[in-house]
Amino acid sequence: MIIHHFEDQNSLLNRFMLEIRDQTIQKDRMRFRRNIERIGEILGYELSKSLDYKIKSVKTPFGSRDIGIPIDQFVLCSVLRAGLPLHQGLLNYFDHAENAFISAYRHHPDGGDAFEVIVKYFAAPDLDGKILVLTDPMLATGKTLENVLKALKGHGRPKQIHIISVIGSKAGVKHISSVFPENTNLWIAAIDNELTSKGYIIPGLGDAGDLAYGIKL
Repeated sequence: MIIHHFEDQNSLLNRFMLEIRDQTIQKDRMRFRRNIERIGEILGYELSKSLDYKIKSVKTPFGSRDIGIPIDQFVLCSVLRAGLPLHQGLLNYFDHAENAFISAYRHHPDGGDAFEVIVKYFAAPDLDGKILVLTDPMLATGKTLENVLKALKGHGRPKQIHIISVIGSKAGVKHISSVFPENTNLWIAAIDNELTSKGYIIPGLGDAGDLAYGIKL
């Protein structure tokens, strides 16, 4: 896996990361969602530099100009519900992309720390020969993305896979590196060192879905 990690680079991304982690600022749900969206825009812009381009001529009121534009078809696939603000950030830039959505949640069978990831809802176009961009803001254990990859196998063979995440754990990054194709690209704003016994990232930011949309039962 090719990892693009932006934590140590000085950019405006750091301000948005500070605000989503801050336990006071993150209580403003609208700001939290918008910050995740803006992080998606920044990571999407960085991803765009790695694509294949073709030259297209455009006419202006005073002449013409050749401009390079991406040539591949895109499918943006997000994990519900936490992935929605990140998905929107990418869609703001890749506005010609097709879209896919998948639900994945943690199920604790005995109420303890052990859990399994259950996928229930999935809607996607044909993926054959397209650039597949998977978005999941919190890359904790990596089990969610592993299950998403399994669910996608019946929908065609993508030309390339990109993963967009806001915060990951070292263990989660290592796990998906072992299950995704070697040429998969991971675009991630920060990688934290540890996980709790229940698989949440430390220091992380808490539950991204709850912070964006409210606490669930």
